[in-house]
Amino acid sequence: MGWAGAASAVESPLPPAKVVGQFLEQFCLDCHDSTTKKGKRDLEAFQLPLKSVPDLISAREMIDQIALKEMPPKKADQPTAEQRLAVVQALREGALAARGTIAKAGAHAAMRRLTSREYENTLATLFGRRVDTLGLTADFPKEKTSQHIDTIGQSLVTSGFLLDQYFQAANRLVEMRLGKPVTKPRQWHFNSHFVQYEELTGSHKEAFNFRYLNIYEQPNTDTRQGGYGHIEDFLKGVPASGLYDLEVEAQAMHRDTHYDPAIFGIDFSEPFILGVVPGDITKGHIHYPQPIEPLLASTTVPDDQPTPLKFRVWLEAGQTPRFIFPNGPYESRASVITVNQRYKDEFSVAIPKSLVGRAHILREGALPYIQISDIKIQGPVEEKSGSVEEVAVFGADGFQADHAMDQLYAFAEKAYRRPLADADRQPIRALYEKRLGEKATPRQAALDALKLILCSPPFLYLSETTDETAKTLQPYDLASRLSFALWAAPPDDALLAAAKSGKLSSGAELKKQVQRMLADDRVTAFVNGFLDSWLNLRDLGSQPPPRETNRAYYAEDLPTSMKTEARLFFRDLLKNNGSAAQFLDADYTFVDKKLAKLYDLPEQKTLRLADGFQKVSLQASDHRGGLLGMAGVLTVSANGVETSPVTRGVWVSENILGIQPPPPPDDVPAIESDVSGATTIRERLARHRADRVCAECHHKIDPLGFSLESFDPIGRWRSAYPRGKQKSAPPIDASGEFTSGETYQDFAGFKKVIGETREDLFLRHLIAEVLSYGSGRLMEPADSFVIDDIQAKVKKENLGLTTLLVECLTSEIFRSR
Repeated sequence: MGWAGAASAVESPLPPAKVVGQFLEQFCLDCHDSTTKKGKRDLEAFQLPLKSVPDLISAREMIDQIALKEMPPKKADQPTAEQRLAVVQALREGALAARGTIAKAGAHAAMRRLTSREYENTLATLFGRRVDTLGLTADFPKEKTSQHIDTIGQSLVTSGFLLDQYFQAANRLVEMRLGKPVTKPRQWHFNSHFVQYEELTGSHKEAFNFRYLNIYEQPNTDTRQGGYGHIEDFLKGVPASGLYDLEVEAQAMHRDTHYDPAIFGIDFSEPFILGVVPGDITKGHIHYPQPIEPLLASTTVPDDQPTPLKFRVWLEAGQTPRFIFPNGPYESRASVITVNQRYKDEFSVAIPKSLVGRAHILREGALPYIQISDIKIQGPVEEKSGSVEEVAVFGADGFQADHAMDQLYAFAEKAYRRPLADADRQPIRALYEKRLGEKATPRQAALDALKLILCSPPFLYLSETTDETAKTLQPYDLASRLSFALWAAPPDDALLAAAKSGKLSSGAELKKQVQRMLADDRVTAFVNGFLDSWLNLRDLGSQPPPRETNRAYYAEDLPTSMKTEARLFFRDLLKNNGSAAQFLDADYTFVDKKLAKLYDLPEQKTLRLADGFQKVSLQASDHRGGLLGMAGVLTVSANGVETSPVTRGVWVSENILGIQPPPPPDDVPAIESDVSGATTIRERLARHRADRVCAECHHKIDPLGFSLESFDPIGRWRSAYPRGKQKSAPPIDASGEFTSGETYQDFAGFKKVIGETREDLFLRHLIAEVLSYGSGRLMEPADSFVIDDIQAKVKKENLGLTTLLVECLTSEIFRSR
């Protein structure tokens, strides 16, 4: 019986091994035998049953490529639909039959340390208060990632330098928060001598003799002239770490300016915002950006008259409050130069030749800025029940020398996230007694013991008590893995209680805890961390566009809005167990006023900044919808200056479909080579594909990126490329054809093809990403069996995202050492 007859004959089917062998012989071995090895694939020896992990990898690749009709290539003889179905079924049966042997080769997660963000979150939990004002991780080495994921144990190296940084961080935290001297509240009052530096000094002395503190621009501009307002007579900062009350008399000046709004690049319909950040004269120029400057508080500033504005902020010893204008002009110097040029006839005095002087504008003009005339500071504010840190570490009664060891052991148990063993207690007691012997006070000895705890492996590392011979994590290690996966922080009391009772080892209790934790607001840490890893949003802003052509990107802090859109969309699917297919296309998204304007949505006319983010319909727009229509994804997949179907196509392949394209061979010329006469990126790529070495990969990659050329480097919709030196702007051609034969004409058509033909690929990749992020190791071929099981369960539940997460976090992979 011939091949076609065997494939379609239900009564006498060939065995799976024969089905695969005949298919390879007829359609594959001309290009993929041991001699030709096209694409470095040799299938001549491939056969069922599968005996090794490489066999499983080959089977999986063949299933995907044959099912998607990517192989055999279009120019070759094509199998019938029945032949395709038969060989795919045979390969799937072969993979399933190998599960019992190959799955045993599954990998173990390396014992990993806390990431920098987990480390800070954990300290904030243990000490009961934010710690970002201390900059504990500011000098830590940059975190290494693996496939953009920052929780992979093998990548989280602990160097000698990092160990030293851990000690310094522990010392700074403990001494600043628990070793601080008793300090009575004081008051400071400033209403003159507001000296500001560089170009502002002369103008301010001439205009008002330093009577006011003026903020002219948003923080961190290129020229940095008035983005930070400091108090010149308070450079030494506060005497002790604590809460301080600020009363700042401020007024928004000239929000109704008659100057051309385009000069300033801001939305004058919105009230000016005044923010407070810490400054430290020992950390660099006080009027420039500094490494430690989290936003402490902010409010809107009235226009009509100077108005007292009150803030309560946390400042560390030595920090001084600085004032910022988050929605201010994008660059003060450029604004002043333009005003001096365009409105020179409005002033009664001659314009300075340098054009950067502004005294005459401050006296006679209408430059927009925030003016501060009076500042009162009072603190540290007394905390009636003792400091939050004292209670969190030592208990409601504070440190008790008679019970010092009990208090230290209780804290260590929280820090280590499990009951203590004698080996844990011994070094704590030894150090405490050693410091007492060196004449340290009991409190100081206890503080030094706290530092030891915070530098110990049981605190810094996860999963360190399960026996190496065990396959499944013991309950306390499982509790920590789950808590750091979903909250990036230690387990709470409920999770620890489940671990203590042993119930957490049961599937039902684990599922119950996962569902509880997913419904908790602390899951924000998972959403943020996972999207930074899966979509690489962590790198958003690492290749920023030129300021001169993308002022809104900087003036409106678009990267923050871009990240927020993706996070809110993910949270919405999580809250409602929405279909994960909506990541590929959706008829809604979340935007604030700034994104509504970038997307040219009708809501740009009705939204205010105070409205924050709102859920909006996209039913009338085919330019957005799903991850690929989000500006954050479109920005992180470009290089800031120009776009490329190759760059974005690789991003889609890796992050949406989970297919890692091979790197280009060393001897392949760059895309720009030999493109004389080519006017568009599509023409340049066509010339590049003329090289047969390049053609195979580019035929797969380029169709994934062509439709995204409809978006510029920061995700704005466009119909033509920048004109450049050409007479007219080249039009965008957003059409494409997949190697599997599907075609599309535009972005909407592209998403339709992806959703209809590659949804399963996307879902498998999303599952693998969740498992990798949560377990601390990358998935391997032997894990594909568990991924298959999860995928089947999720498909039965309409692809619900909550279902997907619950299945991943209760899976064998997540529970295994």
